[in-house]
Amino acid sequence: MHYKEKPIFPKNFLWGASSAAWQVEGAVNEDGRAVSKIDLNSQTKKPFADNSVASDHYHHYKEDVALMKEAGFTSYRFSIAWPRIFPDKSGIPNQKGINFYNNLINELVNNGIEPIVTLYHYDLPVWVDEEYDGWYGRGIIDAFEQYARTCFKEFGDRVKYWLSINEQNMQIVYGHWLGTCKYPETWFEDQWKVNHIMNLCHAKAVIACHEMVENGKIGPVPGMVPIYSNTGNPMDQIARLNAEEFTEKIWNDFYAHRKYSNFIKNYWKEHGINPDIHDGDQEIFNQARIDYFGINCYRSNTAAEAKLDEQPQAYELNKYGIKGQLKFPVVPGEYKLVYNDYVEYTDWDWEIDPVAMRYVLRDMWNLYQLPMIITENGYGAHEDVDENGEVNDAYRINFLRDQIYQVGLTIQDGVEVLGYNPWSFTDLLSTGNGMAKRYGLVFINRTDDDLRDLARIKKASYYWYSNLIKSNGQNWGN
Repeated sequence: MHYKEKPIFPKNFLWGASSAAWQVEGAVNEDGRAVSKIDLNSQTKKPFADNSVASDHYHHYKEDVALMKEAGFTSYRFSIAWPRIFPDKSGIPNQKGINFYNNLINELVNNGIEPIVTLYHYDLPVWVDEEYDGWYGRGIIDAFEQYARTCFKEFGDRVKYWLSINEQNMQIVYGHWLGTCKYPETWFEDQWKVNHIMNLCHAKAVIACHEMVENGKIGPVPGMVPIYSNTGNPMDQIARLNAEEFTEKIWNDFYAHRKYSNFIKNYWKEHGINPDIHDGDQEIFNQARIDYFGINCYRSNTAAEAKLDEQPQAYELNKYGIKGQLKFPVVPGEYKLVYNDYVEYTDWDWEIDPVAMRYVLRDMWNLYQLPMIITENGYGAHEDVDENGEVNDAYRINFLRDQIYQVGLTIQDGVEVLGYNPWSFTDLLSTGNGMAKRYGLVFINRTDDDLRDLARIKKASYYWYSNLIKSNGQNWGN
């Protein structure tokens, strides 16, 4: 639908930005924090930096919050590091870890910024992996519940917006890349057992939040990549549906309806897969009513038919930010992804498609009728300061302007969107590309191989975004 007037954002709309503990905090060996699996995984991504220092938010959090306040933020989405709260199997929380998050949360609240907290953003403690075989063993369920309940007890008086597990769908679909997969030779079947255990952990967190946090709200954070059909060919349309099911919808249906869809149950039956569902599991799921969805959405994809005799191809992400290095997946008999001639691409071969934001929010609302908060959305680029010590990222301003405008149109469409928190506030480690791929509104003065002075430098996009949010989405600039 076309509207005569520009979008008007709700009065209490949550404007902010996002981060994740392992990508921004650093201080991995300080104040009792234990080693996490993602620490080890990030060290395999060289020549890009590991996360031992990252953006050093652990030592700069007051400065970072001051910059958020200056920009006019009313929210900040971040994650708690599980190994900073429970560094070992003793069951005794690490008070120094609790103190850090108390200090960060207090700093946010005292500056009028709503904390939006993710419980799990990839940083599985190594001790959990060793004790319970990571996400493969059901012992992790009680450990995760203890961790979640500790967070609700310690921080729930000030944190009312919670997120359970970040991009569970991506941790399964790209289990090799993100380190979820431990045994590649059996991952085809194991992934559904791992996913079921993650679902139980999610459910336990949802139940505990509603028990322990007065007026608390909690939801999942799916990684959303809306998928278009390559042509009007009916088989391309089926391929699009298949791609959506196998990368997103299986998870979202479960979160919203608290049961597995007929689609995935038939898939398991067809392939002889046993997801190891125990008596009593469904009763746990029945109690896990979510309040909203966090939405991570950066781009779109385009699907086409993949015939049974086609050569399979794994998804190979662009590692160095040189256009043309990405390889789209081919799953014979199900779908393949292809380039879209109607959109432009970043240096990392990610689609620049602002309409995808409206598409995904409209689609999710039509399916589930649950409120949403954008928890990630952003533009990754090679960047450094210029000769004047500035970062003039006009491309990011254009990206954010177009994306946020589509969010506004979605609100006009009648969709309940509570806030917009793009990725990321400061530059931080990209999952596979280190500091080489920067998303921040604030430049962190370091590279992958040189820590420099870790100074915080406001980019042009910081000033633009500040003007927009201080006008509650009315001052769009040039």
